[in-house]
Amino acid sequence: MPETGVASVQTIGRASMVLKVLSESSSDGMRLSDVAMAVGLGKSTVSRLLRALIDVGYVETDELGKRYRLGYCLFNLGNAARRFHIIELARPALARLAEVTNDTIFLSLRDGDQAHCVDRQTGAYPIRTLTLSVGDRRPLGVGAGSLALLAFEPEAEVERIIATSHEARRPFTGFGDDALRAMVSDARARGFAFNDGHIVSAMNAVGVPVMDQNGRVAAALSVAAIRERMTAPRLTELVALLTAEAAELGKSIGRRRDHAARPLEVTEEE
Repeated sequence: MPETGVASVQTIGRASMVLKVLSESSSDGMRLSDVAMAVGLGKSTVSRLLRALIDVGYVETDELGKRYRLGYCLFNLGNAARRFHIIELARPALARLAEVTNDTIFLSLRDGDQAHCVDRQTGAYPIRTLTLSVGDRRPLGVGAGSLALLAFEPEAEVERIIATSHEARRPFTGFGDDALRAMVSDARARGFAFNDGHIVSAMNAVGVPVMDQNGRVAAALSVAAIRERMTAPRLTELVALLTAEAAELGKSIGRRRDHAARPLEVTEEE
């Protein structure tokens, strides 16, 4: 590799080390000397790296310019990577569920205070419930997958979302604040979210959360079908199928994250 190529790789490795250290610091950020000590590089080297990372929005400073923390642009990049990574991991699960149930399976991810349908797999049953297309967004809580994303968040977050999303839910009859709180409570008690014809009267849906290794909601799997295919015995079967796939998907997310988190080795200290 040419010398310029080696230098570029070395710079990328060092920048990655700086970002990793900042990611593990408190929200107050870190001083230059603390970052330099943590990564084992000279302050002049770390200062140049930090300035470059600030230029692209991956790092920001406090008002005095004395403490450094991760920037908003890096969070956006991380969310985009995480989103693609979950879609990729979930595809086999969606295919299996569609084949076994013959119904329509959805994968939903949280996007701010909305649920984003990011993938869909249709089964062989001739009456298909295509109430969501890939790319569609709904306020959190509206629909089975969306409700699964909301209901298993911490209580304070649920209340914040309900309080601030009233207008966004207005077009969806039956999803007022009190009704949504009752749906959240019911989902928590059951362990899954159930949409009993609240959006399309002849169609029902059930959704379960996908939890990551830290116990946080990473995604939601849901299945939709005509009401006649959601009777009590079959509902129990569908919940079991969704829950099993969600558990495996959650483990897969954790395994991929652990593999990606292996530390980089950087040499040639300045």
